[in-house]
Amino acid sequence: MTSPGLNFHRERADGFPGRDLLAAMVATLEELYAGRGRRPGPGATPAEMAPPVGVFLVGYDDERPVACGGVRRLEPGVAEIKRMYVVPDARGRGIARALLTALEEAARELGYERVRLDTGPRQPHARALYESVGYTEVPDYNANPYAAFWGGKAL
Repeated sequence: MTSPGLNFHRERADGFPGRDLLAAMVATLEELYAGRGRRPGPGATPAEMAPPVGVFLVGYDDERPVACGGVRRLEPGVAEIKRMYVVPDARGRGIARALLTALEEAARELGYERVRLDTGPRQPHARALYESVGYTEVPDYNANPYAAFWGGKAL
């Protein structure tokens, strides 16, 4: 169950606490996929995850930042959900699901009709979450060398 104090704020990915959450996410991915730092997958810049075509959300459990994620434009009508991360001690409480819902709603508000995302083979919980809320497999759209699942969903 998510905390009753959980809420999401639109913030800058390169501001505090977004940059710290993103640094923790990158460190986690480096642990999962050794060598990722030398050959990173497709990125998303703070500018891409900012208005008018994107958004970056920080999730707070009461006053504590516990999650983040962004939306960026891929093509007209299609956005990509990027950089979803939940701090380790807040996992297993539905925060990732709530974050994904908030990101989809933000994409809808920006006028997108479809969203895409990807995840790697060492992140089976992420794939299970995405599929449980209606993401279906789509062809590789971003050449991410660490992805094993590319998903899409109509909003």
